[in-house]
Amino acid sequence: MAGVPALSAPVTAALLGVLLALCSVPLPWSGVAFLPLAGVLWYAAQGREAQHVASRIFWSGVGLFTVHLWWLTTFLNKLLGTGTGALALFLFLLEGAFLAVMAYPLARWIRDPAARTWALAGGWVILEWLRFLGPLAFPWPTLGSTLLPTAAIQIADLGGVLLGSVLVTFTAASLASFALSRTPWGRGRPLVLAVVAWVVALGYGLTRTAGVGPVQPMMVLRTPFDSFGRATGSVSPEEQERQQRVASQQRQPGEVVVWSETALTAPGRPAFLPGFIGPGISGVGSGSSQPEFNAVAAIDATSHATSWSDKSKLVPFGEYFPLYRPLHPLYAIIENAIHIQLGGVEESADPRPLSLNGVRYGAYICYDSVFPAVARTLVRQGAQVLVNPSNDGWYDGWGVLQHYNMGRIRAIETRRWLVRSVNRGVAGSINDLGQPVRIVGAGETMQVLHVRPHLLNGTTLYLRLGDAPALILAALMILFGLRVDAQARRW
Repeated sequence: MAGVPALSAPVTAALLGVLLALCSVPLPWSGVAFLPLAGVLWYAAQGREAQHVASRIFWSGVGLFTVHLWWLTTFLNKLLGTGTGALALFLFLLEGAFLAVMAYPLARWIRDPAARTWALAGGWVILEWLRFLGPLAFPWPTLGSTLLPTAAIQIADLGGVLLGSVLVTFTAASLASFALSRTPWGRGRPLVLAVVAWVVALGYGLTRTAGVGPVQPMMVLRTPFDSFGRATGSVSPEEQERQQRVASQQRQPGEVVVWSETALTAPGRPAFLPGFIGPGISGVGSGSSQPEFNAVAAIDATSHATSWSDKSKLVPFGEYFPLYRPLHPLYAIIENAIHIQLGGVEESADPRPLSLNGVRYGAYICYDSVFPAVARTLVRQGAQVLVNPSNDGWYDGWGVLQHYNMGRIRAIETRRWLVRSVNRGVAGSINDLGQPVRIVGAGETMQVLHVRPHLLNGTTLYLRLGDAPALILAALMILFGLRVDAQARRW
């Protein structure tokens, strides 16, 4: 286009990504995320060559991740010092690059713009699945979570959060392809199918009812400790434990007390934890001792640990540092700057439920909550209620609510109640429909909540099949794109 600056394409694509971020979790209108996503797909698909498609989707990704994860800049400024928040830009660029790598081969195979929208939609879902995997896994954001304000999110018990992503991307692709289609026949059929899919999803969600089972009284804490102070030792473990013991004296008869992530500090995994008055569940950290670990323990009334489970998913560059030994001179510079010892926390490749007084608790720690496979594994082994000790004091702004809301979907996928005991986050109970029952998410004092989750034993299609239905549908969208492209070439 004559007279249009060369930067117009990147800027336009980035702005479309920003619009998508402004329709994402935790915003209450995130249910319409398919509209800006349709704009992203529509604009990217019109690239003249494959590299142009990849470039546009790259800049849309950068815009999306920059706004959605802006809170990371505040986190880095607190951790490493003022100005270091700019390092988050590398993550935003990397996430955009992942989208570009996904889009490039699809755009080479498929030339028709309308057909490309379908391939990009399916590829987007598969890329979300890949971002759950590997040592650098980072699933922010997942499009399926944007359905949380709507009844359609209940389809997560059929195919997980990724099935929600399929609904969002399918709807967006049907809109974008309708606008781009050069063939008069059949161009409205996907739109009709999208409407039908929404009607079915909403109908399914509106007809779900909460499960009923025995009530297990529990007491959770929301602690106000400074996470950075805890890490550097300026807030002593002994003082933290003392304050939590005082608060736990409000325990009511029959309640299981739950403390947050690393609320207790102990070398190794001792059989006796005198700092905790059971029965209950607590996060336990190694503190400064070696080897490092981040675990959760079930503790009986005599303060003896009856079972343990380690954290399954480590935060990249927070608990897990790639190539730590060969790159130790570089990491040492960071350690000296922040006065925190980096290293490798042990992780569990096989999480198991905790047993306490005949109840099986699916306990997983902090970052684990955004990975569907962790809760799924625990429930498939018999967990009757999910328990998430967490430390959200690292997050700011949207980060706290994103973490909490993404974790709510685990209750829907597994049809289990979820109980959260948190440092500086959202604590409380969520029913098996993913609905908050009793929560607290703000305050600068120690807070106690008495919650009454139900113990449930049913199963779901997602527990049986995992992400397979969503991945099959994503692949079908790509195949449909190939078919549309072939038809367009003949037309």
